[in-house]
Amino acid sequence: MADQLDPSPYDALLLLSFGGPEGPDDVVPFLENVTAGRGIPRERLKEVGQHYYLFGGVSPINAQNRELLQALRKDFAEHGLDLPVYWGNRNWAPYLTDTLRTMADDGHRRVLVLATSAYASYSGCRQYRENLADALAALAAEGREPPRVDKLRHYFNHPGFVRPMIDAVLAALAELPYDVRPGAHLAFTTHSIPTAAADTSGPVEAHGDGGAYVAEHLDTAKVVADAVREATGVERPWRLVYQSRSGAPHIPWLEPDICDHLEAEHAAGAPAVVMVPIGFVSDHMEVKYDLDTEAAAKAAELGLPVARAATVGADPRFAAAVRELVLERAAVECGETVQRCALGELGPSHDVCPIGCCPARSPRPAAAGLD
Repeated sequence: MADQLDPSPYDALLLLSFGGPEGPDDVVPFLENVTAGRGIPRERLKEVGQHYYLFGGVSPINAQNRELLQALRKDFAEHGLDLPVYWGNRNWAPYLTDTLRTMADDGHRRVLVLATSAYASYSGCRQYRENLADALAALAAEGREPPRVDKLRHYFNHPGFVRPMIDAVLAALAELPYDVRPGAHLAFTTHSIPTAAADTSGPVEAHGDGGAYVAEHLDTAKVVADAVREATGVERPWRLVYQSRSGAPHIPWLEPDICDHLEAEHAAGAPAVVMVPIGFVSDHMEVKYDLDTEAAAKAAELGLPVARAATVGADPRFAAAVRELVLERAAVECGETVQRCALGELGPSHDVCPIGCCPARSPRPAAAGLD
């Protein structure tokens, strides 16, 4: 075992994720949690839940979080990092408030948070911070002393997140028929969000056309595309595209949709496409349905060969990246100078979300930030 690593002032890590149903009876209650306050009728939620019923009512995200939890604990133990790791979800068990209650009862006073979202956006960062504030307020209302929570910086360009994606693209290329492999294009996919939310993502100075959300994805996609070119000797056309739109039709969302993009690629004569879900940490429902089911069906209809690159998931390199991010943040909190790992042109993200970062339409209290 390596020399003991010191995570002080932190005494625990919280893996914070979205959550998902684990059986048919969970689907509608889960969707009610996701859409709380929007007044969506139960019958409509049953229709939306059909995607889950195709997979037995089970989202893969909870199982994948269990794998990541074990990977983190294994990496920490092997490298002498004595830091317990807990897991809590926004929308399904284990619920965030319950987990933070357990952490408080276990005596933890200073907690670092790893959110399973690598990029800046309201839904991928600030909403989790709002969830943390709600949970901490609930503990205080119970008479408990809530721990202080800090959130790890965005890791979209950390080598431990990017390099597994590079290998995944190379593996997906190898799955294509040999005759179309050299000419395959790359479609980097991420969750579509309203353009208004994209434009205000990240710090205020990053606001503008697409904001930090689009800029960070483009930067990561370029790093991956360049590495694939170096590995294969082939310059491949690539584009950032979107999936999983869920908003009202009259509200502009980021485009093009992956299925529309596949149609355009086929019409332009692309021999094959590799879909690269760089916006997702693991193969959860948006990946399994929107890419592996819906987009794959569209490609089959077109006669366009496609392959889908794996997400990072519980790759040991990602677990090691989390360890590095924990120690980096701990050193910063102790006033030490640190060297931050980041690929691409944007550099490492901020430690603490500044005022005006990824604002909500209706302001709400948020933890682990300056506002």
